[in-house]
Amino acid sequence: MARINLRPWREELRAEKQKQFVVMVVGAAIIAAGLTFLWSSDLDSGIAYQQSRNAYIESAAKKLDVQIQEIDSLKRKRNELLARMKVIQDLQGKRPVIVRVFDELVRTLPDGLFYTDVNRAGDQVSIVGMAESNSRVSALMRQFDESEWFTSPNLSNVSAADGSRAGYSQFTMTVKQQTPQPEGEGK
Repeated sequence: MARINLRPWREELRAEKQKQFVVMVVGAAIIAAGLTFLWSSDLDSGIAYQQSRNAYIESAAKKLDVQIQEIDSLKRKRNELLARMKVIQDLQGKRPVIVRVFDELVRTLPDGLFYTDVNRAGDQVSIVGMAESNSRVSALMRQFDESEWFTSPNLSNVSAADGSRAGYSQFTMTVKQQTPQPEGEGK
């Protein structure tokens, strides 16, 4: 048998495979580093994109907070204006009532009787007056009782007048003022 030395050929093959292995390991390391870099840069860009979205949402939320405060301020102003308008409407609506109350005070006043003091507190009207006789005071109370604008006459004091009004009786009474219902609304 012939003696062939295969050792150099095997060593060359082994050296060649070792070089290929090193090239493949270095190539795999370079590819892994490249993939890691791409993954990292993609992750960083995703984080930056999300942070920009968060910043946009925060700025939009701040704008909305400012708008909400403006809306609340406008609602408060609106409510204040509505309250003022209601007060003005109530005053406008009550203006003719006062005229009617004074007119009714005159209409219910019998002859031989006059008022010296008229005060109003809420719906309560206090009247101080002078009468020629007690029957005139009774007539006044009946007139108040029949009136649509007054109810519950209450006579609290009748006394003889002193001084220049001799022969007169001074009286003090209270009545409740009411606003009558217009025709057809109360039924």
